Amino acid sequence: MHGGTRSTGLLGAIRYDLRRLHESWMALFFPRQRGNQSGVLGKWEPTSTSGKVAYRAWSAVGTAVVALLYPLTLFGFAARYYTRKIDGTATRLGVVGVVLLSLLVWGGLTALARLRFSTDGFLAVGAAGGVATVAAAFAYVTGTRGGRFTTVLLAYPSAMTAIFLPPVVAALYSPTLSAVIFPKSYTLAVWLLDNPLDLWGINTFLREQFTLEGANYVAMWFGLSVPTGWFLGLLVTLADVVRPKGE
Repeated sequence: MHGGTRSTGLLGAIRYDLRRLHESWMALFFPRQRGNQSGVLGKWEPTSTSGKVAYRAWSAVGTAVVALLYPLTLFGFAARYYTRKIDGTATRLGVVGVVLLSLLVWGGLTALARLRFSTDGFLAVGAAGGVATVAAAFAYVTGTRGGRFTTVLLAYPSAMTAIFLPPVVAALYSPTLSAVIFPKSYTLAVWLLDNPLDLWGINTFLREQFTLEGANYVAMWFGLSVPTGWFLGLLVTLADVVRPKGE
């Protein structure tokens, strides 16, 4: 963590984060904005009148953007902490270990389904476990072999699929699981339709075309895994922008 954080406490850490975030915003269009104050050249500033106006206007817009983004950055710090723990474990296991761990966890769920569910339920849970295992392996490969872009675009959504898919499928055949998962899923679906999807008639279309029951719960969570993974990846990326690894 940055040395100023230890010497000035929480307020110093917040000021440092806000400055780094604002510098990153300025660096989108202007050179030498981040971490160059102590360098030979120093922070770049325009010399022309029009340049100064544009610079100050962009800075003012950045102040508002930073105020909106900083709460998300705090969530990003927490998300990064846990994803690093998971990444570290996955790296130690390797792709074979990740596959074996997924087979152990979801294989156990499938074995339980064989004892408790019908043949259809057993096959459905087994298939979901297979998809989750493939998704876990894909998340590992894209997260360790690719760059930031492929990690956010592919690894995080695949990891979400590996986590959410088997339990939701199992809930279709288990009254105990369905009593926990389905009501919360329905509440989440209503909130999504009434808030972020309440534009351009998207919520109306979804309500008219789909009824949230049965396999549609699986489709819902499978669909949510992609934007959820992207959002989580963007939060971690935002945290890395403010405090890169090693700070």
